[in-house]
Amino acid sequence: MARQPVAGVAVWAHTGRGPHLSADQRRVVLEEWRAALTGKVVVAGANGPTMARDAKRGGADALLAFPVRENAVVYHDELSKELPVIAFYLYEAAGGVNYDDKTLHGILSLPGVVGIKVATLDSIMTFQRIAALMRDHPDKLLITGEDRFLGYSLMMFARAALIGMGAALTDLQAALLDTFSKDTTAFQRLSTQIDAFSQATFTEPMEGYIRRMLWALAADGVIPDDACDDPWGPQLPAAEREAVRRQVREARVR
Repeated sequence: MARQPVAGVAVWAHTGRGPHLSADQRRVVLEEWRAALTGKVVVAGANGPTMARDAKRGGADALLAFPVRENAVVYHDELSKELPVIAFYLYEAAGGVNYDDKTLHGILSLPGVVGIKVATLDSIMTFQRIAALMRDHPDKLLITGEDRFLGYSLMMFARAALIGMGAALTDLQAALLDTFSKDTTAFQRLSTQIDAFSQATFTEPMEGYIRRMLWALAADGVIPDDACDDPWGPQLPAAEREAVRRQVREARVR
């Protein structure tokens, strides 16, 4: 990943099953990524002050704040006392919270909040609403987490991407961002490829996407075939693995 055209990585986040890891496991994960990605940004997931302090001690540059239902503005303010914070609008089925506009304005008005990652999964209307709301916060970063409509989210003024899908075929997704304002034909081609990949990986059951991303990494030769276990996710049929392999192969030959 250090050789990929990325600005940085997120650790302890949902794709890495961060909330399920022990404190020692999180420490090792952060140490390894911090050492490997010299000069790049490392964002650590946090669900409270303890994880925030651990992230700061481990050399993280920023926090990705797991959503909370109560006192969200105060919660984000407390986290920002440790490191800059990226707020997280996550769809409810994945454990997220549907923050209303008042709450979003309160969070984005905090000086320690640098932006928001939006991951609705399939609600283009919600993404449009938040993108419009961001006009009142021009100094804050709109970050797409929309694996299933990545290209369109860039058209809706996302200025960066922080996506679980980016764990595999990273170079193609980085190229999509790079071509957005430079080469319409290449952007459309890449968007079609990545949409097809997302439809094979981000599908029901949604919690299976982590195992599917591991399958994609194995199909691309990044990790061994037997290193694809997700102990917290559902079991998936072999036909799904073949579908993921096929999408990786097709993406690489186009």
